[in-house]
Amino acid sequence: MNTYIIGYDLDKPGQDYTHLNEAIKEIGTWWHCLDSTWLVRSTLSATTIRDRLMKIMDNNDELLVAKLSNEAAWFGFNKNCTDWLHQNIK
Repeated sequence: MNTYIIGYDLDKPGQDYTHLNEAIKEIGTWWHCLDSTWLVRSTLSATTIRDRLMKIMDNNDELLVAKLSNEAAWFGFNKNCTDWLHQNIK
């Protein structure tokens, strides 16, 4: 299982993030402590995750899915966010 960072920018004003957020949650165990950034633990590949999410995005939106290494540093998150990071970035 890998941990992926997913970042997106929905370019249409007033865009509803609900469907995209629900699709990301279905990919695996997730962390969402930044507005348009998610971390997800999943058995899926980055390409498969991208392809799933692209289906519910507009053509002018932007999406990044990248596998994380076992090194990370962070600042300012609450205990729940920090605990998830410690447990899932390996």
